[in-house]
Amino acid sequence: MFANRLRKNARHYLKWAKARQLTAVRLYDRDIPELPFVVEWYDGRVHLVEFPRRKALREGTLEAQRTAVLEALTQVLEVPPSRVFTKTHLPHAWGRSQYAPTGRDAEPFVVQEGDLRFKVDLAAHLDTGLYMDHRNTRARVRGEAAGKRFLNLFAYTGSFTVAAAVGGARTTTTVDLSNTYLDWAEENLRLNGIEPSSRHQLVRADVLQWLAAPERSREEYDLIVLDPPPFSTSKKMTASFNVQRDHPKLLGLVVALLAPSGVLYFSTNFQGFRLQPERVPEAQFEELTPRSLPEDFQRKDIHRLWRVTQSPRPSPPGRGKG
Repeated sequence: MFANRLRKNARHYLKWAKARQLTAVRLYDRDIPELPFVVEWYDGRVHLVEFPRRKALREGTLEAQRTAVLEALTQVLEVPPSRVFTKTHLPHAWGRSQYAPTGRDAEPFVVQEGDLRFKVDLAAHLDTGLYMDHRNTRARVRGEAAGKRFLNLFAYTGSFTVAAAVGGARTTTTVDLSNTYLDWAEENLRLNGIEPSSRHQLVRADVLQWLAAPERSREEYDLIVLDPPPFSTSKKMTASFNVQRDHPKLLGLVVALLAPSGVLYFSTNFQGFRLQPERVPEAQFEELTPRSLPEDFQRKDIHRLWRVTQSPRPSPPGRGKG
């Protein structure tokens, strides 16, 4: 079943991707419930992610299932096992790092998304450095960025910043707590002909602390992307971050930075997330999912995305004629 489905999907999506100049595409998205795997093609390499069910873990059948899937995958996609990178998303307690290292040495290379180029690494971390599910969002940001002051919060490897900069943003500001990912964002900018400068700033900071700083009250941005992790904690942070608990405060701080006609794109991949718009009265929300997801993503719960603008401010009371 797996081989047949993968063969059919690969035939369609590799042709679909080539027509769009994409060298990174998802080929199998847990299509068959009994085979909970994700298969992604990265320019001749394969990223295989397994989401084992508790029953498989309990009964010890995971290894046999993985072996069968790997055998079918290498035959269908005609890749040697050395070019298949297997990861396991084990059920874990809330708060585990989403960027956990695998213990392998980094093996970076570059993929294309149209005329954009991004560094990825399938070996060293659970995540690859590029969230393909936000391909359409990057295109949206790029299309709206010309002449805008752009802000990217929880920026990870800066792919949204690349899209905004290539789209002609007047300025970009990229904020993340990790030096590793800011360095990666800098590499991505340079891959696309953008030099970090006073126009394109990379800022290492705890986002909540950065937003609460007094000098933020004097800043305005026309276009903002806010894509926080579900949970984050670090010795560099004064407190943990929980997107469900903290999103009203976070959104309030970010909306305050919007220029009057500015737009914020807010996204989360936390599966159980419930937006609480009543706790952010200064904002208006328009949900864009599931149409924000690319065609190669069959599961429609990968992320949720909102377009956020400032609520209309009440007009001052009119003066009576006298």
